[in-house]
Amino acid sequence: MPSAQQPCNKHLELFKFKPLTHFANALRHQRKVKVVAIGSSSTAGTEGVLPYPPRLEMLLRQGDRHGIQGFYGRMIDILNRGIGGQEAPEELSRFESDVLGEAPALVIWQVGTNAVYRDHYNPDEVRAAIEVGLDMLSTLPADVVIMDSQYVRAVVEEPSKLKRSKEMTALISSVANAKGVNLFSRFALMQRWVVEDNVPLPELDDGGGLHTSEWATGCVTHALFDVIKQATEAPPST
Repeated sequence: MPSAQQPCNKHLELFKFKPLTHFANALRHQRKVKVVAIGSSSTAGTEGVLPYPPRLEMLLRQGDRHGIQGFYGRMIDILNRGIGGQEAPEELSRFESDVLGEAPALVIWQVGTNAVYRDHYNPDEVRAAIEVGLDMLSTLPADVVIMDSQYVRAVVEEPSKLKRSKEMTALISSVANAKGVNLFSRFALMQRWVVEDNVPLPELDDGGGLHTSEWATGCVTHALFDVIKQATEAPPST
């Protein structure tokens, strides 16, 4: 595991978010603001490492301390709708109850890891599920963020899986761009840590090769918070 002194380089230049207008509007006009996080084990959490949704919730609730206007006094709840082992097709099947029925102001959808880690997912099926899911989310007065795969040994150490990881991240980016939603690329961020910041690849997982370590999960969450902060404060697009 990285030492406590390992710097968290957030590389915010990697992320080009459009303004989160629905989320910002909810912060201005509602005391209770709801966010839904849907995905697999990266969202649900694994034993020993607190996942990103409760970490992000804490940061957002303390947002006024970080200079975010409109966060003071707001009750921001992140509903964790992660189920370990799932991928976009299974997650899509529970969208109506787990996402749409909650009427959130912001949805964070984490996809892509199990499509690479497990061999039985067809990329075309994953693409179709993401497209349908984003079409469903477009009916909500909510902003959407797609989060792609983590960069860890289980999905990058073998050449065949590294190839599939790159293809899957390109697929997710293509769909996000076509549907006009924001992409938070964990894959690019974590890869930057290894390639440029010289963080050893094994330090990015919890020892099992697949799930992100305590340090990596915390740093990903802080990067996501900063990107959301910037996009919430940004003026609406014209």
